Amino acid sequence: MVEGTQIGAYRIVTPLGAGGMSEVYVGEHELLGRRAAIKVLRARLSRQSEIVRRLFNEARIMTAIANPGIVQIFDFGFHTDGSAYIVMELLEGETLDARLARLGPLAVTEALHVARQVASALCSAHARGVVHRDLKPENIFLARDSEVAGGERAKLLDFGIAKLIGDDASTTQESEVLGTPSFMSPEQCRGAGTVEQRSDVYSLGCVLFTMVTGRPPFDPAGPAELLSLHQLEPAPLPSHRIPGIPAAVDRLVSRCMAKDPARRFTACELARAIGALVPTPWPGTQRAPVVMPIASAFRCDTRGATQSIEPQRVQVTKRALQTVVVAEIAVLALICGMAWLALALVSRFAA
Repeated sequence: MVEGTQIGAYRIVTPLGAGGMSEVYVGEHELLGRRAAIKVLRARLSRQSEIVRRLFNEARIMTAIANPGIVQIFDFGFHTDGSAYIVMELLEGETLDARLARLGPLAVTEALHVARQVASALCSAHARGVVHRDLKPENIFLARDSEVAGGERAKLLDFGIAKLIGDDASTTQESEVLGTPSFMSPEQCRGAGTVEQRSDVYSLGCVLFTMVTGRPPFDPAGPAELLSLHQLEPAPLPSHRIPGIPAAVDRLVSRCMAKDPARRFTACELARAIGALVPTPWPGTQRAPVVMPIASAFRCDTRGATQSIEPQRVQVTKRALQTVVVAEIAVLALICGMAWLALALVSRFAA
């Protein structure tokens, strides 16, 4: 595609990027003047119906999920040369993998805020029966957004191999393995046909581990060994790789990466658990180490969502109540004293 090429209602402005399966351009709507990102499937792949189906399935899925953490889709179809394309929201910022390559591990609070936003987007996707199945740093975009504390919002990209639960047309065959090995759940590694929502939570646990340590949890010699480690090896703790990472983060990662899907968080539970750990606004891309004194006041048990331990809150409430009672007694005494003085003065003048 060259500058000025017309694709649907959009005119190509400039190339934006390219991958093995597609090329991405900045386009501008001819009538509205709105700019967008146009993802064009390569011509040889546009002739393969299964790949085109997945591309258009991605567009339909992303349109159906109403969440600011999911990239908006404006249009999709075929160009005059037969190339399939989708038109989506144009984002400013960088992918999570690009940030990690540029700056190294993220501060713990920053990593938790990104994970919470991703978990919230997954919560909405899962409520619509959608499993992403390829969650990794390359598919998380940190977009500039002045409406969000910290000025950035994490957005999920690439639902190209997403699965709609109960949709026979998108059911994966038992032996088919789809995803990125470093971030795949044990059930994905087995090629199981029953990959459900908590598979994404396992992948997000791998992503959180990567954000705070700079590397995925398992770093083997080859892909076959990697698939085996996800299925058999207990999840490593982030603090064993980077000393000083709070124990609360270790517990979050361990529960997300439990081998048994039933022992993992749901995406909604994970978003709430992280929100309880980090209630303050995200300080943007602050690079200084972030101390988390609040982490010791919360624990993630293996049976439910995060539970709060509140002895300090009870003490504060009692102290406040005592203060109010003393103040009320003092006011009552003052009123009584003034009344007695008034009566004494009236009696004297009357006499």
